[in-house]
Amino acid sequence: MSTPSRIDAHVRLDTHPRHPSAVVATVTGTDRHIAHAHLTVRGFDPVTEHTLVMARIDREEPYWAERAAQDLTALHITVAITPGLREAIDDDWTWPNYPLPWLTRQEIRQVSDEAQKIYDDIRRGRLVIRAHALDGDTIVAVGSYRDGNSLILEGENHLRTVIRRYETTNEAIAVFQDLYGKAVRPGPAPATDVERQAEEARSPLHSPGLTGTEPAAGRTESVPVYRADPADHDAVLDAFASEHDEWHKWRTWSDASTHLIHESQTLRAELVHQADPRETAWTFAAYETPVSERMWHLTLTGAAPGPLLQTILISLAHGDAWETAVGSPVTEKTILTATRPLAEVGWKHTADGRYLRWETAQNDAGVQFDAFAANYPRSTSAAWTLCAGPSIDRPTWAIHASPHTPAPLLTALTEDLAHATGTRTTPTAHPTHTQHKPTLPGLPPATTPRPAGRQR
Repeated sequence: MSTPSRIDAHVRLDTHPRHPSAVVATVTGTDRHIAHAHLTVRGFDPVTEHTLVMARIDREEPYWAERAAQDLTALHITVAITPGLREAIDDDWTWPNYPLPWLTRQEIRQVSDEAQKIYDDIRRGRLVIRAHALDGDTIVAVGSYRDGNSLILEGENHLRTVIRRYETTNEAIAVFQDLYGKAVRPGPAPATDVERQAEEARSPLHSPGLTGTEPAAGRTESVPVYRADPADHDAVLDAFASEHDEWHKWRTWSDASTHLIHESQTLRAELVHQADPRETAWTFAAYETPVSERMWHLTLTGAAPGPLLQTILISLAHGDAWETAVGSPVTEKTILTATRPLAEVGWKHTADGRYLRWETAQNDAGVQFDAFAANYPRSTSAAWTLCAGPSIDRPTWAIHASPHTPAPLLTALTEDLAHATGTRTTPTAHPTHTQHKPTLPGLPPATTPRPAGRQR
């Protein structure tokens, strides 16, 4: 039996320079995209082409980073763990005043991992928080998954748990309102300090001192999803293909784009690499059969926010959201269903000839329905346009959808526009010249001491 060849990818795992427990993965080698994809499905978020960060809300990054290292090593990917991270992995710390003292360390880790999964579902748009309330000293919230399953949550950070489940969103919201009454507030609760630290850890990393200047510091803030940073398209594509074996990807001979094809060959996507922010980066399409005419399609520009791309891909993987009847007309019910989330949060609705529009109060984001394009499928105009920016004619980013784009997909996107949040990194300081003091011969450079104690 032949020995599998080693993949030309090298992963270096190290502690994060700005976060107490986060882990940074640096990936090199001609096959680094393979390691990159495997890391993204093991809790790491892409920061650059070569760098990923694991920043959790349960402070368990060293443990899960070691697990990821073991998995990658089994795949014949070379992994190096720095001494600093190895020390953190070996540190047998405990939570102070943990509310469930009878649990073992491993059981505590399992509880916090479930809380981490809830947090990841929220920040990636899979779980939409509809409302929250303060019950004594405890935050509670009601939310719904894209598949319709709804739940009530209790607690924050590593102690957040599911306390009730419901089949419909309306039922969950009604029960939540009955339970917490006047304390109920719309949307998610403000981000906790732990959540903000995790978001900041996932912002781009810099290596000051290499050029004599400090890069401008970045401040990461939570913003409405339509103002969020653009998606890391290549990383998202690699992660999706790695998670879904039924989808196959291949790069064109020109290396300018990559195609994603479902095994049925009736669902297809194309990513144009390094597309201009205002030009089409993604095209999604559905066909009745592998050789039939296209039933519907949707495009997304390069500057489109990451959470919206994730929503499209979640719908892509959730097959029933992509089904549509050939030639089915766009009805008033379709329009009402697709735009109900916008109406519920008070977006302005106007009619201008062939166009129906829904816009925020600040006019910085909107949805447009073109009745002419919807009734004349051969028209080159999009029936639906979702965008943000100065105007619909000069958007910062845009999503265009053809007449027969399924209502569930459109509704998922408008729910994001109405309720979801994302992150945006903005500079907070101008570059300044850094003066470096020489290190005396024979003395090691100063290091930051580890805090005393074994609790976090």
